[in-house]
Amino acid sequence: MLILFQIVVLIFAFSVHECAHAYAAFRLGDATAYMLGRVTLNPIKHLDLWGSVLMPLLSLYYGFGLLGWAKPCPVTLRNFRKVKKYDILTTLAGPASNLAMALTALLLLVILKHIPGFGAQAVFDAANFTSPAYRTEVDTTHLPAMFPIAVLLYYGVLTNVLLFVFNLIPIPPLDGSRVLRYFLPYNVERIYDQIGGWGILLAFFIGGRYILPVLYRPVMSAFDAALERM
Repeated sequence: MLILFQIVVLIFAFSVHECAHAYAAFRLGDATAYMLGRVTLNPIKHLDLWGSVLMPLLSLYYGFGLLGWAKPCPVTLRNFRKVKKYDILTTLAGPASNLAMALTALLLLVILKHIPGFGAQAVFDAANFTSPAYRTEVDTTHLPAMFPIAVLLYYGVLTNVLLFVFNLIPIPPLDGSRVLRYFLPYNVERIYDQIGGWGILLAFFIGGRYILPVLYRPVMSAFDAALERM
């Protein structure tokens, strides 16, 4: 059931992320993704068998959390009036949407927490139950009725924070690399672009194992602290 909750959240997060790329490009002058029907929350338009299904399952197996990607949003740079600026804005729209969803889920958890009765207990139990280290401390025989909603929302925070941080890692083909390449010398940029398919493996095994935890934990700790204090 927990895996199912995570998959539901992940699919929605992917759809919003790619829709944000497509919508930003459309508003900035490039209608390529719009004409291909990518300005939509329909997951069928965005999901990729390898990156959206197999890779998340593989990342769960290796203990990275649910990591993966959807089909890249097509962008025609010549349609932008200011190529560098608008391409960077289009690229950052994806991670920004994940951050916005994480903040929305946090706000809903805070509202749920202040519902009289068992709201606070549901949020507390959900936060512990989604962590393998504290799962055994939750009394599953007397869970509040709002517990499943709290779990779904907490996974909304976890998953979107994870995707927000992961996509900003500057390893191709992640969003962070598309921004960084604009600030590299020409020769370095050419080498950087040639990483190609190897970038996926680098992003997964190096970024996921070594870089991601360093960046993810402080951000997630800030969200947990906000949930506790608000």
